[in-house]
Amino acid sequence: MSQIAASERAKILIVDDNPVNVSLLVSALRQEYELSSAYDGTEALRLAAEQLPDLILLDVMMPGMTGFEVMQTLIADPATADIPVIFVTALDQGKNEAQGLELGAVDYIHKPFDIALTRLRIRNQIERKRQRNLLEAQKRELEETLSRVKRLEGIICICMYCKQIRNDQQTWQQMEQYISEHSEAMFSHGICPSCKEIHYPPQQVKIPAGQDDV
Repeated sequence: MSQIAASERAKILIVDDNPVNVSLLVSALRQEYELSSAYDGTEALRLAAEQLPDLILLDVMMPGMTGFEVMQTLIADPATADIPVIFVTALDQGKNEAQGLELGAVDYIHKPFDIALTRLRIRNQIERKRQRNLLEAQKRELEETLSRVKRLEGIICICMYCKQIRNDQQTWQQMEQYISEHSEAMFSHGICPSCKEIHYPPQQVKIPAGQDDV
């Protein structure tokens, strides 16, 4: 597999108090992702807030702050609440796994690691995160567009003679300029029949002297 440029890689934070587990995950993932690691909950929270990774692999059983406690703190902070978390555990499935999922974890990886399955689970969550980011970006773009259109609603002060519009800075603009700045509209120019008669009157036909109608 060809290596992906670092600027295009998803960021993963690995949290485990056992350096051997960290090394195994780093070896399995370093060609595809930008990795960082923490060995306790306090360091994990600091790095998560600083780096805002795309995914956190979080060990459940750690001295001091457990993975569950780290997860609760992440969710309580709006800056980190949306970072997907996969719990990494050697605990038996069942009650402990249900607890993690109830807290908001997106998946579980069990020790000892099945490297192929681990990569697949991680790849699935990274792709889901990218899709969510794309949808959020599209939503923001749509909201910004609607906001620009909505700014044309309400009362607009327009000169009754020259048809210039008074903007928010209390200066006067040509109507075309104002609408272009406040919407996605574009203009082309033509001439209506009434203005054509005023500005381009038909040529008057001169009749030579002596040839007037009888």
